[in-house]
Amino acid sequence: MVAEAQRKAQLLELFSNITSKTKIVEPMKKIHGSLRDRDAVEREIALVMREVLDQGFFKTKLKPLQLAKLVSDFYAGRNDTEIARDLGDEKLSKTVARARIRLKLFRELDFKMPFEKQVLKDMIAADVNMKEIAERLDVSPSTLREYRHVLEEEEDHTLDLYLERIKDIMEDRDLSEQMTHSALADSLGDSIDITEAELAEIS
Repeated sequence: MVAEAQRKAQLLELFSNITSKTKIVEPMKKIHGSLRDRDAVEREIALVMREVLDQGFFKTKLKPLQLAKLVSDFYAGRNDTEIARDLGDEKLSKTVARARIRLKLFRELDFKMPFEKQVLKDMIAADVNMKEIAERLDVSPSTLREYRHVLEEEEDHTLDLYLERIKDIMEDRDLSEQMTHSALADSLGDSIDITEAELAEIS
């Protein structure tokens, strides 16, 4: 029993020594130092958002950094309420939704209308007033405004160059995350290989 306890203690000490070796820890420090974290990505997007707002392309109560967080959260799969909550106020969900659509960050649900969207497009093109359209399509004026907003932004190309820049930033982040995950897996694998080799020597 004493010998077994000593062996366990020896193995634990060995593993602790191995996982703290410079040859394992240092590469990980280099990885984390060279790849951009989420905050850095959001700051970069915020600079683009500031340009968009300064140009007066659209108005929103959200600040550039909040818009950047909106983009980041959208790509992370969060819904409008979750994004608003992340911004500090769940009541901002409608504001988030409008800004998201302005930035062409569409969800499938945005286009789920109880009528063919071409019907609405044709009525708008024919200059039918919104009250009459709402009555014909049997939807509330507020809901109709939301549908119209989606259709208008879908066809608006004003922000396309800015949105391409944001897309490039997000793709760079995705690549960085893939590199980090790959490096983590490689380093963990190296650590396990070293541990197994040294354990074999004392067994």
